[in-house]
Amino acid sequence: MSTRTVVAPRPAGTPRIVGIVWGLLVLNTLGSAGAKTIVPLPRSLIQMVTMGALVAAFGLALAVNIRLRIRPSAYVLLLTLLLVVSVISSAHLESGYGALFRCARLAVFVGTLWLLSRWWDGGMTFVRHHIRAYFAVLGSVAAGLVASPGAALPDLYGGRLVGALWPLTPPQIGQYAAVIIGLTVLLVLGRRTDRVGAAVVIVPSLVLLVLTHTRTATLGLLVGLALAIGSLLLTSAAARRFFTWTVLCAAVAAAGFASALQAWFLRGQDQENFSSLTGRAKVWDALLTAPRSTSEQLFGVGLGDKSFGGLPIDNSWLAVYNEQGLIGVALVAVIIVVLGGVALLRPPSLSRACAIFLISYCAIASYTEAGLGDASPYLLHLALAASLLATPAAASPLPAPEAPRPSAREAPRQRVPRWARGSEVT
Repeated sequence: MSTRTVVAPRPAGTPRIVGIVWGLLVLNTLGSAGAKTIVPLPRSLIQMVTMGALVAAFGLALAVNIRLRIRPSAYVLLLTLLLVVSVISSAHLESGYGALFRCARLAVFVGTLWLLSRWWDGGMTFVRHHIRAYFAVLGSVAAGLVASPGAALPDLYGGRLVGALWPLTPPQIGQYAAVIIGLTVLLVLGRRTDRVGAAVVIVPSLVLLVLTHTRTATLGLLVGLALAIGSLLLTSAAARRFFTWTVLCAAVAAAGFASALQAWFLRGQDQENFSSLTGRAKVWDALLTAPRSTSEQLFGVGLGDKSFGGLPIDNSWLAVYNEQGLIGVALVAVIIVVLGGVALLRPPSLSRACAIFLISYCAIASYTEAGLGDASPYLLHLALAASLLATPAAASPLPAPEAPRPSAREAPRQRVPRWARGSEVT
């Protein structure tokens, strides 16, 4: 009799509520500081909305995953270790009680990612959630630009685009636009969306990116797409055609619009201001030369507002060094190296290309933007990359049902030899 194996049916798919949870995480990471809005919004109100979004995201994720089924994830595990380091560094209260509040926020953020890891299977579901959520944010920016161009392009930011309805800075808007442009281009190359739908996302996002004059986001978009498309050249004819036409168009633009591109890139800055990265280098030098105890070097001074001496640090590595010490820097470096290494070991695919784009973009932006050590859009981008690099969950085989045993009446009667009748072993 042969033994058969019955395979358990796979889950029906990702619940719709997961997309709502992802959108709430995006809302939480928008921040509460930025440009002046058309209708003044108290910072306390904005913080209430963002923190309420995080609590709601955790509650919905827990409700949809009530049995606490999670998938092993090196990325979320490393974030959990970074959370432990953050709690140790913040326990001394050198950064005040706000450090403990930020640790609690990071804990809820990481816990929500653990609950969502159940549905990380290397598919495009979370990519679509990511694009939709940030496109909605850019929609509010565009609405503010139409409603009040003066408030959306203030002189305080040198005429760069800001959020007039929600306080968003030019680097934030540039980051969101660059990320969804890159992901949408890759979806088109992978034939996961039509060109009309992609143009609806790419064209307005590109316009907003240009209006922000954000060099980091533009460079991250170009380099990230080059690496991602390069990973598809051997397996995708569409990727090869797109890469060829992009190189030709870039060469023509560089030759015909060199002066305009240079003016956009310099943003009216002189050589000294440009070489010091708009004053960032001065803050970095002051942070590195400040005296620190051994404990502060190892664990930092606790989670803060990513500033030093009242000025923004604007560098993820130095911000992590200041707040979580050398141990935090090592953990963040391991996160980038592990995700990048896993992406390189995966066979060519659309999921791998999207992950490469996100990892490379975050690595480039980390030089002039902070956020890799706390709940931020950058950690959400890397979480999306981790979901794309996850292997699909294999269905667990179930043992075949046993054949029913015959009843006593149905069991065939065995004939006993005549010589054995009446003989018993005593």
